[in-house]
Amino acid sequence: MGRPPSIPAEKKTRIVLSVLAGEMSIAEAARKEKVSEQSIGRWKAEFLEAGKTALVAGRSGPSCREEQLEAEVAELTQALGEAHLEARVGKKSAEGRLGPSRTLG
Repeated sequence: MGRPPSIPAEKKTRIVLSVLAGEMSIAEAARKEKVSEQSIGRWKAEFLEAGKTALVAGRSGPSCREEQLEAEVAELTQALGEAHLEARVGKKSAEGRLGPSRTLG
C-alpha cells in the first residue's frame, strides 16, 4: 500500500487551528481528513512548538529584508564616499593647474 498524498502546510494549519479552537476533536479531524490521529497530534505539537520558538525569539534580530536593505545602504554609502573623494581630488587637481577658483564678492 502506498503512502497517502502530502497535505499542504496551509491545510494542516487550518486543521490544527480547528482542533485548538475546539471546533472538532483530533479524532473527528482525522476521520474527516482521512489521516491518522497521530499525524494530527504531531502537527499540533509541531505547530505549538514553532509558535513557542517564535515567541521566545521575538524580534530580537533583523529580518532578511532588513539585512538586505542594510547591506544596500552600506554599499551606497561607500559608493557616495568614493564619488565625493574623486570629486575632491578632481577639484584639487584642477586648482593646481588653473589656480584657485575666484568668487565674486
